[in-house]
Amino acid sequence: MNQKSVVELNSFQKKRHWRKRDFVTEVLIPSIFAKRVGSPQKIFVPPLKQNQVCLTWIGHASFLLQTSELNILIDPNWANWILAFRRLRHAGIEIQQLPHIHVVLITHAHFDHLHKPSLKKIASKQLAIVPKGVAGLIKNLGFQNIIEMDWWDTYQIGENRITFIPVRHWGARLLFDKNKLYGGFHVSTPNHSILHLGDTTYFPGFEEIGRRLKPHIVLMPIGSYDTPSRRDNHIDPERAVQAFIELQARWLIPMHFGTYRLSYEPLYEPLNWLVYAASRAGILDQLRILFEGIPEVFTS
Repeated sequence: MNQKSVVELNSFQKKRHWRKRDFVTEVLIPSIFAKRVGSPQKIFVPPLKQNQVCLTWIGHASFLLQTSELNILIDPNWANWILAFRRLRHAGIEIQQLPHIHVVLITHAHFDHLHKPSLKKIASKQLAIVPKGVAGLIKNLGFQNIIEMDWWDTYQIGENRITFIPVRHWGARLLFDKNKLYGGFHVSTPNHSILHLGDTTYFPGFEEIGRRLKPHIVLMPIGSYDTPSRRDNHIDPERAVQAFIELQARWLIPMHFGTYRLSYEPLYEPLNWLVYAASRAGILDQLRILFEGIPEVFTS
């Protein structure tokens, strides 16, 4: 996909108009009265071989990543409310159904990615890896070891390597908090290369990330792009497809949509737009759309 296509208006963008809008009456109040849908699944994953990895989408940006050796949770969040935002789909797994978790990864300090009550329930003296400046937020929750990372820092666990990568977003938990980093995580196993991009907008760094890490699977945010502030904080599906192509990965797994309505776009517009953009770019066969709570096994 060339640069022109990024700014080209498509049918999803054309239908927007810059009328005066009211976020409270258009988004927040309808979300309060909407029926929460979906249901938690009883997770069952057969024993994994060394050349296999299993991904289970919990909802929003939360994933359970399993190898034959490790169970890793990324941005775990079971909250029914994030500030004024109500959860509109049930988490795919009940928190008590989780297997033993060896490592917890947190991409940044925003409330929908770092949810303290969820983390407190998960913590059982294991390792947590967080961005620089974020350790203080979780130090009393029950983790035995907390490691802070700067961009491109790595941590080795046996034959598995975890790398913290740059994205374009922001990390403040509170309005005037300027000392917390943000990013994504790359998990490298002997047979797989998985990239979780946390929150990001489009930026020129995807080619470098792809060149350095050669991801096989990309967990790509696609929602929360039509914000009341009009700030470019989240990547839209069109640019997500471009970013994926620049990463030169094999599989695109969408996330960060359908769980909370954090911006003006309808709840399932991101997925519809993603399918449209992927089809137009010729990568539709590389989409793997997961359902909450249903494990997906990838074999190298």
